[in-house]
Amino acid sequence: MGTTDSSRAGHCPSVAGSAAPPSGLLDLLSVAAVVLNAQGRVVFWSPKAEDLFGYTAAEALGRHAARLTVHEKDRDAVIKLFAEVMETGADWAGAVPIRHKDGSTRLVEFRNMRLLDELGDVYALGLAADQAAVERVERDASLAVRLVSQSPIGLAILDSDLRYVAVNPALERITGQSAADRLGRPVGEILTFLDTNPEARLRRVLETGESVVDRHIVCRPPADPDHEHAWSVSYYRLEDSGGRVLGLAYSVIDVTERHRAAAEAAQARQRLALIAQASACVGSTLDLEETARELADIVVPVLADVAAVDVLDSALDGRAAPHEGPALFRALAVSAAHPTEAVRAADPPGGLASYDSDRLITRCVRTREPVLVPRTTRQDLERIARHGEAASLLAAAGVHSYLAVPLLARGEVLGALDLIRTENPAPFDDDDAFLALELAARAAVCIDNARGYQAQRQAALTLQRSMLPERPSHLPGLEVACRYQPAGVTSEIGGDWYDAIPLQGDRTALVVGDVMGSGIKAAATMGQLRSAVRAFAELALPPAEALHHLDHLTEGVEQTITTCVYCVYDPDQGQCEICLAGHLPPALMRHGHGARLLDLPTGAPLGVGGVPFESATIPFRPGDVLVLYTDGLVETRSEPIDARLDTLLDALTTTRGHDLEGTCDRILEILRSPGGEDDVALLIARART
Repeated sequence: MGTTDSSRAGHCPSVAGSAAPPSGLLDLLSVAAVVLNAQGRVVFWSPKAEDLFGYTAAEALGRHAARLTVHEKDRDAVIKLFAEVMETGADWAGAVPIRHKDGSTRLVEFRNMRLLDELGDVYALGLAADQAAVERVERDASLAVRLVSQSPIGLAILDSDLRYVAVNPALERITGQSAADRLGRPVGEILTFLDTNPEARLRRVLETGESVVDRHIVCRPPADPDHEHAWSVSYYRLEDSGGRVLGLAYSVIDVTERHRAAAEAAQARQRLALIAQASACVGSTLDLEETARELADIVVPVLADVAAVDVLDSALDGRAAPHEGPALFRALAVSAAHPTEAVRAADPPGGLASYDSDRLITRCVRTREPVLVPRTTRQDLERIARHGEAASLLAAAGVHSYLAVPLLARGEVLGALDLIRTENPAPFDDDDAFLALELAARAAVCIDNARGYQAQRQAALTLQRSMLPERPSHLPGLEVACRYQPAGVTSEIGGDWYDAIPLQGDRTALVVGDVMGSGIKAAATMGQLRSAVRAFAELALPPAEALHHLDHLTEGVEQTITTCVYCVYDPDQGQCEICLAGHLPPALMRHGHGARLLDLPTGAPLGVGGVPFESATIPFRPGDVLVLYTDGLVETRSEPIDARLDTLLDALTTTRGHDLEGTCDRILEILRSPGGEDDVALLIARART
């Protein structure tokens, strides 16, 4: 036993320095060590034994251990157990009541074993701890195990290399990954489905000891990749009672239901806002293509990554759509949240495309029901696309979900709204289909209105253009250029017109008029007045007399208020006789000079009745230019009329010497804003040299 004395025990610093840090468990149990010789006398007595039994080493060494520490009533049994251990070499463990030096009795947990030295002498080693302390540690350990195994909170224990040491059942259930798949593996191999880098964050907690508490994570775990899950995660370092770092633990609380409830509430607010926005923005004009673009733009990216609006070609023409065979669509709009090959797969706006009867968009308009494909396959893409090349583009773009809803207005199917998802990982569901139907229904009414307006506008425009004169092949001594531009897409066709009428004696009548109002009625009234002007011109009536008869004629016309400028050019006399009926004055540019407005009697508009008209005669010699126009050229809501007339004169002056066709284009370019609110009739005449 000499090898166990304290002087020899202190000669192993290198071993102690290379060993792993000690556990604090034995310190927690306060384990005492006592060595007895074959006679049962104390030969070694540890400091913990002094704490446990109350006797110092000096008081205990050499004394019989049983007589020193065991009550007399238990002494024989203890001595018998000691003898069995010494004779058989079998270990013994149990709890024995001992007598403390202060006279109290304590129940002590013993572990006894026989020792043999190099001389063959036999000793007994006793390891003892207060049973209350042992029970407390056992209870705490059992409670900890129960808490971990039965806790609804997911728990994982990692070692200092961030490898899994333990995982409780709750974490298996929350993440869908078994403990067997985790134990011994580094955390970086397991949490690959997280967008962030958890390993770096865990390493920082391990190194600094700074815990991360209640960190919100939204992910799609491998066990349920189609749905988002939300977790509240906390990371904290594990240390023993001595401060030694044991590793790291993290807890996971499943807050998916709360997250989904909040997400559903936010989504409901977002969808209500989207419907409100669609009500305000879609149909802001009566232009068919613009309305379709507004619908496509409003659903991207909130509802879809790519949206397309296609209308049946038959709906545009007012024909009934066929109930079988291919369906012919006209693409109106395509909108995408980001650059994607899926846009190339869509039909370009303005073009016609035929879709076979087995295509999903054809099924949508034929059944008048939404077509929803939450998870698309290659076969689905071939039924979505018009042809194989387009299907390949959709596949390359990563299209994984598809939704088509019909555009229904006033009982008629007009076309379909096509939606696809590429970047948004969630598949379309019934709620998406309901929202898309609501948006499509609102937009379909606007599209139907735009379709009806476009048909009416086209009819009025056709009527008006048919009434405008063909350009005369020859006007003696006169060169003429004319333009007519209808109002912008938000306005109806008006009653503006121009005319150049050859008269007897090489004379020419130049007329520009503007019927108040818009639409087909205004165009029809314009046609009546233009015909009457031509009839009066054939009678060779002077301008003032012609306007007088025209004013009298308007008494039988429903839409009567009309402005007009009537001019007769006589090349032999080198002059023009001009009369105004409430019209803006013509502009005159003398050869070699700038443009100016003619100061003429204004007169009253046609239809007022009883007001005399007065004409004026001006010289009009070779090279002189006369410009007749309607108020749509110069009147705007934002600028004074005088400023606009000055702009007209400046524009005309800058075109001096140009051909008249180019002059017309230049004046319209400068003065005519895109989408002007009124029609424009423009006639420019130049006396030939």
